[in-house]
Formats: sequence, C-alpha cells, structure tokens
Amino acid sequence: MRPDMLIIGSGIGGATLAAALAPSGRRIVILERGRYLPDSPEARDAQAIFACGHYRPAEEWLDGEGRPFNPGNYYYVGGNSKFFGAVFLRYRAEDFRPLRHIGGTTPGWPIGYDELEPFYQAAEALYQVRGALGQDPTEPHHSGRYPHPPLPDEPAIADLRRRLQSVGLHPAALPLGVDLPQWLAAGATPWDAFPNTGAGKMDAESAALARALAHPNVTLLTGHRATRLIAGEDGRIAAVEVEAEGRRETVAAAGLVALAAGAVQSAALLLGSADARHPGGLANASDQVGRNFMNHNCSAVLALHPLRRNPSVYQKTLMVNDFYLTGGPGGEPLGNIQLLGKISGPILAASSSLPRGLAHWIAARSVDLYAMSEDLPNPESRVSLKGGRIVLDWKRSNWRAHELLVARLKRLLRRAGYPVVLSRPFDRRTPSHQCGTARMGADPRGSVVDAFCRSHDHRNLFIADASVLPTSAAVNPALTVAALSLRAARHIRETEFAA
Repeated sequence: MRPDMLIIGSGIGGATLAAALAPSGRRIVILERGRYLPDSPEARDAQAIFACGHYRPAEEWLDGEGRPFNPGNYYYVGGNSKFFGAVFLRYRAEDFRPLRHIGGTTPGWPIGYDELEPFYQAAEALYQVRGALGQDPTEPHHSGRYPHPPLPDEPAIADLRRRLQSVGLHPAALPLGVDLPQWLAAGATPWDAFPNTGAGKMDAESAALARALAHPNVTLLTGHRATRLIAGEDGRIAAVEVEAEGRRETVAAAGLVALAAGAVQSAALLLGSADARHPGGLANASDQVGRNFMNHNCSAVLALHPLRRNPSVYQKTLMVNDFYLTGGPGGEPLGNIQLLGKISGPILAASSSLPRGLAHWIAARSVDLYAMSEDLPNPESRVSLKGGRIVLDWKRSNWRAHELLVARLKRLLRRAGYPVVLSRPFDRRTPSHQCGTARMGADPRGSVVDAFCRSHDHRNLFIADASVLPTSAAVNPALTVAALSLRAARHIRETEFAA
C-alpha cells in the first residue's frame, strides 16, 4: 500500500507533523537515515561525549574555502533533538516584523505572531513544557498557561538570580521540556548536549514520535536515507530514492511528501535532486534553496568567584532577555542570555586549551551562560554541493551586536559579584540552530515555501524543519519549528485529507 504521506526525517519538524496527522487514519511512512539511540555507559560520560566525540558522525563537509570539517550534526531517531538543551522558547512578537539590527534589517515573516500563537500553545502541550509567565519583559501574549511549573533553581542558581536582579536585570524561568526526576534517575549530569536515551527529555522521539507511532497507520523505517526526490511531469514529487542496508530502492510517493531532514540536509537533498526540467534542483525556481543560511552567533560565558563553588548538577533553569529588543548604540537588539548545562572539568578541558587541572578548578567554581545573538539572512550565506559533497559557506552577520551583548553581560556579572568572567565564541563545528535555507514567503520569486510550508513549485511537497524560517531571531528554534509543523498539519487536514 502506498503511503498517503512520506516524511523524510524524524526530528522536531517531522515527528511533530506525524503526531498531528496520525489521528487522520491516513497511511504515514517516516524515513529516518539513523537508528534508535542505544543506551550505553557513554550516554552520561562527559569524556566520551565531549573529548572523544563518541556520538559525532564520521562525516565531513566543506567550508567556504574548501576546507573539510566535521559538522557535529547527529543522525538518530529524533535527530539533533536527542542532544538538545530541551529549551522551548517562543519567538517574540517583534521577531515576525521587520526589525532593525546593527547588522541590517530583518525581512519579516508572511505571517504574524498572532497567527502562530495557538500552535505555540499546542506545541507546548505536546512537549510538556515547564515554565512560568510574567517574569520576562519581552514575553509575547500567551493564550494559556504552561502545562507544568518551571524546574527549580539549584542553590547556586537561585543566588545567581538574586545577584542578577540586584544589578537591574529581570531573570526569568527558562521554558524546558524535561522530566527532572526521570533525567536524574539515570545519572547526575546536565541534559544540555547529553544524549537522551530514556524519557528524561521531551525530544522529538520521546514526545511527538511516540505519540505518532501509537497509531497503527504510522510506520517508521530506520536506516533509510533519502538520496533523491523524483519529480513527475506534472510537477508533483512522484517518488523518493532511498539507500537502506547498502541497497538503493525507490519509494513511490502517491500522496504528499514532507521534507524534514534539517536546514543543511534538506537543502542538499533538493539541490541534489536536479533533473532536466529542474537543473537548479527541486523546489528551486526562485534560486533560494540553500541560500540565507543562518546559525546563531553564540558564546559561552563563564563567571566565577575563586572562593565560591558551584555544585549544581544541571544548572540550566533561567534566561535574561533585557537586551533582546534593545541595548545597542541606537537601541538595536543584542540578543538572549540563558544558562548552559553545568560545565564540568572534562567538558571544559575538551573544549579549550586549558590544562586539565585548571579546567577542573574553573569548572568547580563557574556559573556557565550562553549568549546568543541573531544571525541575519544573507543570500550568499549558503549550502551548495561540490562533487556530491556538502559545502557550507556560512557568512556570519550582526557580529558587532554579539560582541556588545557579551561585553555587556561580562560587565554586569562582575558587578553582580563574579570577579572573573571568561568568554569564548562557538565555531562552525557547533550546529547552533541552523536554519533558513528554504525560506518561507508569499512571493514565489523570492521564497521556497508558502506560509503553510508548502513548496511553491511542487504542490505535494512540504518542508517541515528549520529550513523555512525567514529569520533566526535570537532564541532556540525548536518550539517555532514544532508550531509551524502543527499549523502545516492543520492545513493538510483541511485541504488534502478532508475527504
């Protein structure tokens, strides 16, 4: 029996789409190139994860200068969400409108915040988000409450919260999809960048995919890597070529196809599916596939007092958005600040040139923060193919805003009682919320999909991952990807599955 929908990828976008469409009774097949993430001692071993790269794929992309690098993406059931920090933040209402930054002005979205708000609410319910309203000065309208109260601050973080308030900041609970007792029962570690091999994190597999697979009409095929989409003469996607167990096979696409392989891999798949009628790749009449790649500008900021230890286990419970919409020399936005998962000695030693003993001494005393600024869309920042290899030519933008955010944060932390503050930017090996390579828009000449994530060029093709984001904002994108997938699912039910 041919599926009514093929979904390529089981990350946040693909799994959420499947969960929303599963009750329709239509036959849904999910193609996932990876396997289930097995439980093992390495899952809670910081040395194995951060120093030895136990989970990093043996994969190389090329940068804009043609130099190979290991990108640090993950290929398992659930995608990159198996390793994410479980942060489920909404874009702010202002993010959907053109917004002037130090590095330029964002283009805005074809939809407004109010149109996506009900789906944000539904996504928070699906991922069992824990948070609190009324603490964040940039908080957009919520039509309902969070499903659960926020995770508790550990004592050192409660002290940090008080100190930040004493210098005029407004720390707020970080919205998280974490079952804390479940997570800690498997080991006293942070969850940020650690793999979820149980039910502690509400990732794509444990939350959305589990719900989808509870329906007999949904099938997950692991170890099935989509290598090419085939368009028919009528412009519809007719089939998907798949590599599985060393064999190549073709899966007919009698109904709809949803591409949800991630911002880089989805773009690469469309470009690599070029044919005589579509020499620039599929869904690419606009020449926008692969363009406008964005990856947040991010830095780790470590604040410490030599005489105070930080015995926190997980740490990641608060954020600061005082500079999200302002703070620049002309009032421009600077970005978001949130806690990292607690950095341990092995993590710090693996990610720096510090001697092991010094790394352990610092980590025992540091409070670890994550400064994140918006990367702006640029058509020359792009994904392309060279000899079948992925080329990621990321051109950073808005870097001055990030420098100002880090400098402002460091000054405030010193005032708050942390005399030593260190910072280090993340490099291209860290996939800091990749997005933008198949942008959403109302005009087919300048975008890849419409406001419902449907391809302008191929009526039965949807894209359901961070590729479609017109802007990166300065918050974690998981909840926005989930909300867009829920909105696309409603559109599909009303227009394709109505009969």
